[in-house]
Amino acid sequence: QVHVVESGGDLVQEGGSLRLSCVASGRSVGHMAWYRQVPGKERELVATITSGGNIVYSDFAKGRFTISRDNAKNTAWLQMNNLKPEDTAVYYCAATLRRFPSARLNSRDYPYWGQGTQVTVSS
Repeated sequence: QVHVVESGGDLVQEGGSLRLSCVASGRSVGHMAWYRQVPGKERELVATITSGGNIVYSDFAKGRFTISRDNAKNTAWLQMNNLKPEDTAVYYCAATLRRFPSARLNSRDYPYWGQGTQVTVSS
């Protein structure tokens, strides 16, 4: 079993930065991803990273967000810069034990999820 815990969410002003952390424990994970969700809307992919370092970003994240990971620590990070009010959401970390040949964009490919961390961007 894998346990996923996120941290780092906070209230920041527009244009500010935050760094979210995600630690997976229990077993060494393969792909990891960050998703976000706003009440009343579907959960959406922010970015995903394979154990080999291949990365895919959603369009809104390109140029502002950076996903990274340390395989030895079973840890991933999401550096978010130039934050906008529309980035306000609960951010979730997801993980899978599988190591697919390419990045996985579908949330159903990730069986392990954290509890979420709130990011609020004020204007």
